[in-house]
Amino acid sequence: MRNYGMYLSDIQRLFGGELHVGEQRSAADLVITSVGTIEHASETEITFLANPKYRSALDDSRAGAVIISPSNFDATTKPRIVTDNPYAYFAKVAQHFSPRTAYPPGVNTLAAINPTARVAKSASIAEFVSIGANAVIGERVRIGAGCVIGENVVIGDDGELAAHVTLYHHCVIGKRALLHAGVVIGADGFGFAHENGAWIKIPQTGRVVMGNDCEIGASSTIDRGTMQDTIIGNGVKIDNQVQVGHNSIIGDNTLISGCTGIAGSTTIGQRVIIGGAVSITGHLSICDDAILSANAFVMKSITTPGMYSAGMPLMPHREWLKNAAQLRHLDEMANKLKKLGK
Repeated sequence: MRNYGMYLSDIQRLFGGELHVGEQRSAADLVITSVGTIEHASETEITFLANPKYRSALDDSRAGAVIISPSNFDATTKPRIVTDNPYAYFAKVAQHFSPRTAYPPGVNTLAAINPTARVAKSASIAEFVSIGANAVIGERVRIGAGCVIGENVVIGDDGELAAHVTLYHHCVIGKRALLHAGVVIGADGFGFAHENGAWIKIPQTGRVVMGNDCEIGASSTIDRGTMQDTIIGNGVKIDNQVQVGHNSIIGDNTLISGCTGIAGSTTIGQRVIIGGAVSITGHLSICDDAILSANAFVMKSITTPGMYSAGMPLMPHREWLKNAAQLRHLDEMANKLKKLGK
């Protein structure tokens, strides 16, 4: 290992896999300075091949080394590290070369902290942060500029809040959380009762309770429960501009892509993958290991693992007009078919 990179052999020793250099014995001492894509990596960068459609691109790649699966072993003669999951291996190497910023501990003089709050001495609190009464801020937590932490909020060790994150009262954030700019946790759920043409607000007295190792993308919102808590499991990853409604439960290691909307009282299992702009109506459940493709509209519970899709794929506008015209008469055609069947 050197201060400007690390040997390829050191990468293999650190993260595992099998190092193959062929007759290029000196390649084990190749200094790798960073990671890169197949198309743009330099001679001192390591890339990866996970999708077979990029296999031919390796011929023109300048990458110094490749992370590759056993099935693609012969795709290149470059020095390579062979592993069953090249993408995950690449992610670990990328983390090594791009560690999270280490912030010096201390409280900025422009922060406002209630005297009853408990802030670990190792925490880093930026300017214009507001921390409410009886809040608990764990070890090595970083709170960025302009964040608002409500009363009785708990943030676990090693969490990081980017600028302008808002945590409403009584919410609990687990360890090693990463909340990006503009995230709002614990705003009121959308609860109203109808009477005589008007809407009566239902107090939202639950919390949001988030597990460990969660990441929430910029400007995403998670509503507090009405009476019970909204629960976010361990290892959940949520993209930008996602809305999670009140009383929802999201299981461990579920991944939710951007612009998805989840209505209240929805229960989502573990290891679920939800594509972008998915709409999920409330009071339903989605089982473990389900996969919802982009733009799916979920109106009933899903009880069997597998992939689910909805919506019409993109097509030329003139073709879409013709199909849409036919859809308008679909019920009429179905009735005619029933009569013919009789």
